[in-house]
Amino acid sequence: MAYILEKAVEKFLSPQIPQWGPYEEVLDPPFIPQDGNCVLGVGGGLERHDMLYVGEGCNRIFLVKGGKVVWHYDTGAGWELDDIWMLSNGNILFTHMYWAAEISPQKEQKWYLKAPEGTEIHSIQPIGQDRLALLLNAEPAPRLQYYDKKSGELLSDRVLPYWGETGVHPQSRRFRITAEGHVLVCYLTGGRVVEFDSNLREMWSVKVVKPWAAIRLKNGNTLVSDESDDSVKEFTPKGELVWELTQDDLGTYSISGLQSCVRLENGNTILCARGNGGETSQLVEVTAEKEVVWVLRDWMHLGPATSVQILRDGGVPENPGECQR
Repeated sequence: MAYILEKAVEKFLSPQIPQWGPYEEVLDPPFIPQDGNCVLGVGGGLERHDMLYVGEGCNRIFLVKGGKVVWHYDTGAGWELDDIWMLSNGNILFTHMYWAAEISPQKEQKWYLKAPEGTEIHSIQPIGQDRLALLLNAEPAPRLQYYDKKSGELLSDRVLPYWGETGVHPQSRRFRITAEGHVLVCYLTGGRVVEFDSNLREMWSVKVVKPWAAIRLKNGNTLVSDESDDSVKEFTPKGELVWELTQDDLGTYSISGLQSCVRLENGNTILCARGNGGETSQLVEVTAEKEVVWVLRDWMHLGPATSVQILRDGGVPENPGECQR
């Protein structure tokens, strides 16, 4: 089976790629490997999945292929690397809390947006080749914005309903546009995941203590990562809980600081965690029966995990609803 991003990954292996791009902010050092805390765990280590990888607390984007980091991009000081996409053409779209950008495999900046003063960007999504949507945490409530990347034009700017703690930072982390064009929003301190239609009418919701990320699955269910207890929950369109993964299910492979998760084509789920400063694993993969089949604890080559894109998984990134991440 051919995957849409396999050809794109080859662009990152060109010998013509510069060591540092013109907009790359190189820290000294940008990444500190932890020699004494590299335990690859079970399931094959870095060789199990080719992936795009980022995490809060480490200002480096990693591209892993064939069990090695083959490309990286340093984003400079500051917080937080929360959301990232490799597009069909190989460009990488990502957020860095106070700004968002799209870069090419050659480390050229193709698009850039600075968050207005007092606002934050934690989540972004490509829509077709030329548009994108992002969620802007702002006072008094988060805003859903659509942009034309080529012209830089702001196409739409709408205030979302909001309930939760006051202040910008705790409002939300992850949103996703569904195949129907609806928007699925996680209210981090509001205790709910809500689906709105194109007119921002509430279509569906579910209560979760501290939802960090939510995915509308191809089976119609919604997968939610709950930061409050590092658990993952799957809900039906009726709001019924039909699958849940807790720390007890992981046993000795328990994680710390769960943020997002990914549902693979084979039904497995990958959990992404900050790892408590190197004390626990970054990635854990489980089957539908909750069998742990992969544990990645590799602080020699990678930092904490907030978001991963598995490159040998189905779906066109620019088509909302096709990627279960």
